[in-house]
This record gives sequence, structure tokens and C-alpha cells, in this order.
Amino acid sequence: MIPVKGYAGAKVAVLGLGRSGLATAGALIAGGAEPLLWDDSPEARAKAEAEGFTLTDLTRANAFDGVACLITSPGIPHLYPTPNKILARALAEGVPLDNDIGLFFRSFAASDWEDFEVMPRVVCVTGSNGKSTTTALIHHILEVAGRPVQMAGNIGKGVLSIDPAQDGEVVVLELSSYQTDLARALTPDVAVFTNLSPDHLDRHNGMGGYFAAKRRLFAEGGPDRAVIGVDEVEGQFLANQLGMGPQDDRVIRISSGQKLDQFGWAVFARKGFLSEWRKGRQVANIDLREVSGLPGAHNHQNACAAYAACRALGIAPKLIEGAFGTFAGLPHRSQLVGERGGVRFINDSKATNVDSAAKALQAFPAIRWIAGGMGKDGGIAGLRPFLGSVVKAYLIGHSARDFALQLGDTPHEICGTMAQAVARAAAEAEAGEVVLLAPAAASFDQYPNFEKRGDDFVAQVQVVTETGGD
Repeated sequence: MIPVKGYAGAKVAVLGLGRSGLATAGALIAGGAEPLLWDDSPEARAKAEAEGFTLTDLTRANAFDGVACLITSPGIPHLYPTPNKILARALAEGVPLDNDIGLFFRSFAASDWEDFEVMPRVVCVTGSNGKSTTTALIHHILEVAGRPVQMAGNIGKGVLSIDPAQDGEVVVLELSSYQTDLARALTPDVAVFTNLSPDHLDRHNGMGGYFAAKRRLFAEGGPDRAVIGVDEVEGQFLANQLGMGPQDDRVIRISSGQKLDQFGWAVFARKGFLSEWRKGRQVANIDLREVSGLPGAHNHQNACAAYAACRALGIAPKLIEGAFGTFAGLPHRSQLVGERGGVRFINDSKATNVDSAAKALQAFPAIRWIAGGMGKDGGIAGLRPFLGSVVKAYLIGHSARDFALQLGDTPHEICGTMAQAVARAAAEAEAGEVVLLAPAAASFDQYPNFEKRGDDFVAQVQVVTETGGD
């Protein structure tokens, strides 16, 4: 646990008692503060009480008297589309708002660091897609390289739940726009921006606000090194703003598809090969085509981001290349979960929107595609340019019939359930094809979350691979 600094003897309100909220409460107590805990959910309050915490009703009059700060969980809106009522009152009364990320950055450094040979460092990863894979891949590479490392944030533990740093340790944090938008301190040593595509626009009042939330990771403290994906104009703009010119190697530009040999430092993937260029000279080259844990161009971009971050930390290219080969990938993200008769079964349940599904559809040449669920605005119309690799679609869930109307000439079948879709796809698939779950929809019509949907896919794949579907 990281004890929170700066609030000893003070009252600090905590709104939201999920994983990060309860970790924050414990870290505040460890730092000598008095946390005042509340959640709008009776179930969350009951869980907190069961763990020994005392509740304070933040909805009552004068609840913020003498409160030094209000710490809020990322899922609670503080501005758009409408502020939570408790947060709105704190804003009106001038109570400072922060989150666990801000507390982490003000509390992480410790006095015993003066005795360390190598100072601990923090790597933060943000972006629209690929954050989790990039974060986990950086963590994996550092483990393989023998560096002490911890992973937290939007993946793994809450940031205040990690252990105090060791000599030379690296902490790798995945940060969402909800987290970067509100944190009052953001001072990573290395910051990574993977890409940008429309998401969470209601929470940020449009793309401008969404990009501004991501950009804060690079603007508040200024990382020593910035790894920036430049395949969108926002990334190009961010790299331009951070660098003093194209040869400024404090900015490492990354791309999946573009050749970036004119910059001071760049890492890019083309035709399945990752290349590192420094000051006009190629210094490393890695074949990604047979790296099973990183299939497709979108994962090659993730590989470039992780490679660049680890190079900024001084890890040698050969070590990184070896670590790529042992990376298993993350559950529900381009995860190979079975194989039968030359047919591979890929679980990408995390592909809950059109953009992430498009990346999955571009990763394989011949796909039996399982899609559907609770469709989002526009359905799958945006996927029409990427349907050339789809041999047949097997549609499930609430939006199955709506999706069918948007598939044009692509062969399809309305299956309804995951069990039927997997069974039908497996029965019809031929050697060399991939049965891919990339729903392009939310899971809430049939499952509580995308993880449970992915688990069901894995279970159904086990049925057909172990029994032959009989």
C-alpha cells in the first residue's frame, strides 16, 4: 500500500466504494487522514461496512464542513453529461476534487529513495484502444528483463494498493480518460499515447474534450520521454506540441503502417516487421509475423508502443524481441483459446465498439465472425469496408437482426446464443480459417460484462474442440 501524503489529520471525503475507492480509503488511513466514505449504492456501502469501514452520508447538509478534499471514483461523472449531485455540491462549495491517480503521484516518492542506486520510474499508458495490451506487454518485457515491476491502474491493482517501490523498480499504469481528466498530479517518467478514436464522448462533451483529457497526461508535469502514436492527426499534433523539432528524441513517434525514418527517434511496423530508427539510421528490426500473442496490425502498433517505452527505460532490443515471443496476450483481447483441424478460435470479447472490431477483422484473412449483443449508435455500418475477410457472420443477442440488415452481401446466420453461434461456426469452418468473437456491441443484453461473454465463448469452444461438436 502507498500511504497518502499531505492529508495527515485532515478529513478527506471518498465517493465511490469500488476497488479504487476502498484502496483509497485504506491508503488515506495509512497516511494519517480521516476518510469520510460514501457510495450511492446500498450494496457498495454494505460491502465497505463488512470490511470494517465507517460510512459518512455525503448527501446530508454540511457534509463538507472541514473537508480538505473529495476523492471520486472514475465512473462517477464530475462534469459531463451532468455532474453527480454530490460532486456538483463539492464544486459549488469549492472543495477540491481529485482521484486516486492524483493521490498516487503526490505520494509515491519516499525518503528511502535517497539510498537507491536506481530511482524508481513510472510508465503511464493511455489512448482509445490497445492500452491494456500495451501495459501488460511492457510489464511482461520488464519481468523477462529481470527488472522489478508492478502493474496497476485500469488493469491489475488499484494504484494505491501496490507495494512501496524497490530500488530500480518500474510501475506501469494503464490510465483511462476518466482518470487523466481529473487527477491533480500527473508526473510519469515515460508516457504513452497509443491512438485516438471516438469513445466516451458523452463524458467529455465530444472529441475535443476526450482528446483534452488524454492530453493532460503529457501536459501537467511533462514526462521525460513521450511515446506517441501518430496514425491519427491528434497524435501528430501531440507529438508536434511536445517536441522542439523532428529530431527531438524526447518524443518517440510510433506507427502501424507508416515509415518514420525522418525523426530523431521512431518505432514503426510495416508488413509484419517492427523497425527502430534513430537519427536517420535503423538500429533494430523484429519479425512480428509469428508472434502468436500479438496478431494483426493493431497489435503490431501495441508492440511498437511497448517496445518504445522499454527502449526508453534502457532495455536492449534482443531482450524485447525474446519477450514478445513469450507474451500470451490478455484474456478477451485477440486471445487464442483453441484450435481444431487447422481452425483457430480467437476471443476478442473486448471489441465492444466498431473501431476495435474493425481492427480485429483486419487481423486475419478468413474469418467466421461471431458478432452482436447490445448494439451501439450506428450499429455496424462502419464495418462495411472491413468485411472482405469475413467468410460468414454468426449473429447473437439483442441486435442480431439489426446487424443482419447492415451486412449487405456478406453471408450471415442469426444464431441468437453463443452456444449456437460457436457450434455453427465450428461445424462450417475449414482449415486455415479463424472463428473470431469480435462482437462490436456491448454485452449487457445477455451478460453482466464483456469478460463473462468471453468466458462463455471459451467454454463453448472447449465443447466443440474436446467433443468435436457431437
